[in-house]
Amino acid sequence: MEHDKGTSRLPSNAYKVLEPGEKYTPYVPAGQVIPEITVRSVVTGLIMAVVFTAAAAYLGLKIGQVFEAAIPIAILAVGLSGVFARRSTILENVIIQSIGAASGVIVAGMIFTLPAIFILDLELKFYQTFLAALLGGCIGTLFIIPLRRYFVKEQHGYLPFPEATAIAEVLVTGERGGEQAKVLVKAAIIGGIYDFCIATFGLWSEVISSRVLPPLAVVAQKAKLVVKVNAGAAVVGLGYIIGLRYATIICAGSLLSWLVFIPIVWFFGQHLGITLGGADTLIAYMTPELIFDNYVRHIGIGGIAIAGIIGILKSAKIIVSSFSVGFKEMFAGKTRLEAVTERTDTDLKMSTVITGLALSFLLVVLFFGFGVVESWKFAFIALAVVAVISFLFTTVAARAIAIVGMNPVSGMTLMTLILSSVILVKSGLSGTAGMVSALIIGGVVCTALSTAGAFITDLKVGYWLGATPQKQESYKFLGIIVASISITGVILLLNKVQGFTGEGALRAPQANAMAAVIRALMTDADVPWGLYMAGGFMAIILEILKISPLAFALGMYLPIELNTPLLIGGLVAHLVSRSSKDETVCTKRKERGTLIASGFIAGGALMGIVSTLIAYPGWDEFLNLGIGETAFGEILSVFLFAGLCLYVYLDSRRGAVDRD
Repeated sequence: MEHDKGTSRLPSNAYKVLEPGEKYTPYVPAGQVIPEITVRSVVTGLIMAVVFTAAAAYLGLKIGQVFEAAIPIAILAVGLSGVFARRSTILENVIIQSIGAASGVIVAGMIFTLPAIFILDLELKFYQTFLAALLGGCIGTLFIIPLRRYFVKEQHGYLPFPEATAIAEVLVTGERGGEQAKVLVKAAIIGGIYDFCIATFGLWSEVISSRVLPPLAVVAQKAKLVVKVNAGAAVVGLGYIIGLRYATIICAGSLLSWLVFIPIVWFFGQHLGITLGGADTLIAYMTPELIFDNYVRHIGIGGIAIAGIIGILKSAKIIVSSFSVGFKEMFAGKTRLEAVTERTDTDLKMSTVITGLALSFLLVVLFFGFGVVESWKFAFIALAVVAVISFLFTTVAARAIAIVGMNPVSGMTLMTLILSSVILVKSGLSGTAGMVSALIIGGVVCTALSTAGAFITDLKVGYWLGATPQKQESYKFLGIIVASISITGVILLLNKVQGFTGEGALRAPQANAMAAVIRALMTDADVPWGLYMAGGFMAIILEILKISPLAFALGMYLPIELNTPLLIGGLVAHLVSRSSKDETVCTKRKERGTLIASGFIAGGALMGIVSTLIAYPGWDEFLNLGIGETAFGEILSVFLFAGLCLYVYLDSRRGAVDRD
């Protein structure tokens, strides 16, 4: 089914569940061959990888915010395409985005964990950082390739892929121009300015809390009941694309955490005279936020872990068949029979994937055996932890990105650190060597999961637009290599110049948290196994009830202010899709709304980088007026956020005129 290139952005069934026998034809059909892998696309992608790796790593360690590079890179790719004598094709821009996006995922994997080694006053060498990043990136990429068809093709229309939607819309509108480009650009400007005014000037509050009303402030203090909403344009845009179904499940998990579990923990724990679970404060003196961080969030982490195992079991047939094909390829030689597949459905040979995984795991053993613990026993333990957890959580990362556009990599890394530390201590490795080993294991796994989650986004963009998966998969490794070298240099340089401890040091908040966890674990601190188990049983019950356990657990794990606007955005999308009795009119309106939501996400991502750059030298202290920190700022935010949602609804209705 080909789209009308004169009027539409993508085929009309791009975001819909396909009917029996219906086929999705991408923007660039399989039979059409246009430039894709060129010197221009590869070199530009690698330059993007270097620049965004350095920027994301520095700002992430300095300020604690890791910005997502994929959308800004897509926008830059579109902007640069007109610079050349021959305008870049849309598939060249896909490759640029895919290679360049390796930057953000490698950064997230590394700065969450490895700076903790310096914080603990331990030694970290160049090759250790480089190999941890490289091996993690390669393992994550290789694990996701056999699952590509399942996530991007078989689940077409079932999973919303909010970030991939925004990227695809940016690339297509940049290619087509016209009215659709105007809608996207206008939405990006509105969303970008809106979020920039919050982050940089503090003209109104970013988070609206029920505490803004005095009676509800008393309830929050006395009963620990509080509800919050992030009033950002980008987040409500995510909610619109996610849709009401998943947004409701996610928000339900969050409301269970904040309106049920937090008050229960406070009610039963307020009379205790001792702290629990390694907390520094008595429950009686905790705010709802502290109760969430110290106790309730762990239930969500347990739910995410078991949801991942459930996902593995449900897709076991697909995984087994994919790898069995690979083994047959390896041993069939020249007599191997290959199914003829279309260009747009051709992956790397499974034999290549399996060989790559085997080589990666061999390097993990050699890396730990010679370069970390210098003991083959612990090297093989490290291999087992890396292989098993990466394999289990790859599905979690991919599905989380496909559902909500956010990867719960910090929670999964925390679980990895806990498991690896317990296993290492029980095996006889503790102290300095144990801390370094556990953190490097965590770094490899964290990078693998971050890469897997982001790469499924790249592959979905390629599926919609008609890229060749084999080419995306092959050249992703080049981006990973360059990003791994870049992040290694940045981390070691920043440690030498500014450091991560002491006065004037970089904040590195995630790494500081991981350092505190690993220090406690290596001193036999209590691990909240009961909370993890509670989350796990909850996931099993949800699966029995046919409710997505991962979406629900994500809601329990993520802060409530990030989940409530998803529900609001999903509700707006639902109202738009029901705004007419004519189904065709509703479809066109919903598509225009998707374009507006993508503009919000793109504008918010770009201006988020600008705000972060301004914050680095401290300019934000002079520019921020502080209105957002006042009650007036919160009340103003309520009206402006409502106006933003109303704009999405009303402008979406302009997508088609109701004929009633």
